Amino acid sequence: MTRLAWWFYTIPFISAFIHWLTIWMALKLLFHPRQPKKILGFTLHGVFPKRQRQIAESLGKIVGQELLSFGDIEQTITNPENVRKILPLAEEHIDNFLRNKLKESMPMIAMFIGDKTINQLKTVFMAELEELFPAIMKNYIANLRNDLDLERIVVDKIAAFSTDRLEAMLNQFLTKEFRFVEVIGAALGFLIGLLQIMLTLLMK
Repeated sequence: MTRLAWWFYTIPFISAFIHWLTIWMALKLLFHPRQPKKILGFTLHGVFPKRQRQIAESLGKIVGQELLSFGDIEQTITNPENVRKILPLAEEHIDNFLRNKLKESMPMIAMFIGDKTINQLKTVFMAELEELFPAIMKNYIANLRNDLDLERIVVDKIAAFSTDRLEAMLNQFLTKEFRFVEVIGAALGFLIGLLQIMLTLLMK
């Protein structure tokens, strides 16, 4: 009777272990086995190795259509504030051209251009560039949209990953989360075991 009572009160611990083991195996089955294996008439194959292409296509659609679209890229690049950030570099090059390169390539014309004229020309060029840059970038993005398929690039990249690399990447970012899920599973199993004891005692 004493032995039976002792085993009776180990139920929560046994339940916790079973729940932990079940979750641990479920997480392992995300990547293992790498290749299909027959076990007791059932075919086991890791979720990611089995569905890597489908997962890659789903992620490609999310990235290409929602997370990173050419419309967002165009809006960011042509934003007036971002254009103004480029202008100082353009102004520096224009200033260098008017003061140095123009003298080298066209010395006769450079003789008649002083600092006042250079500053006036620079002001005109900069005003024109501020209007021209957004148009240039829109045209560039339009051409890029035709030449670059973001969705296909993401799909091909992920589909080409080795399963080992995918597992290492996920473990790198989700190790704590995986451990948390295992602990929660064990805790839930322990509580279920306690509930079983309580119900058994109440029935008696």
